Amino acid sequence: MRKILVLFAHPKFEHSDVHSKLLAAIAGLENVLVRDLYELYPDFQVQVQPEQEALFDSDVIIWQHPIYWYSCPPLMKQWIDLVLEYGWAYGKNGTYLKNKYILNAVSSGGSTAVYSSGGRNRFTLDTFLRPFEQTAYLCNMRYLPAFHVGGTHKIDALQLSRKAKEYRDLILTLRDEEITLPFVQKS
Repeated sequence: MRKILVLFAHPKFEHSDVHSKLLAAIAGLENVLVRDLYELYPDFQVQVQPEQEALFDSDVIIWQHPIYWYSCPPLMKQWIDLVLEYGWAYGKNGTYLKNKYILNAVSSGGSTAVYSSGGRNRFTLDTFLRPFEQTAYLCNMRYLPAFHVGGTHKIDALQLSRKAKEYRDLILTLRDEEITLPFVQKS
């Protein structure tokens, strides 16, 4: 059974039905640890050592966040900048994350159709997530396809419940089953 670390960053979590439902769907699962970065570091003073220890103890890392201006919220970026240090996460002797799995679990106000070459945002969601993929590559990690809940401004309760179940199923798959690349998420 793999250990899963969910690094959650949402600056307005109290207003997010989507992320509340996603986190509730995985609450209490064995070997799944959720670290709410805005709860831990409201002053943005990320403590590197405990974060690195949490990463080191995990087999699968999930960056869970809303899409903010085609990226992640600022605290998650701060976390990446500080925690993924040269000589620890990458570079000479930076092997502590090697072969760990990682993916983004994201929400967006825009639908999947909006995140396409013909859509209003002009690019796919995967294109906007390339910096995360490159970060994983630099750290010798195995980047998996993103989990996406789109159209959050119009999602109804039934759709949200289905997405929460998909998320729980994904977490259980990553925790309990063999991961072969290319990884295809079950839906």
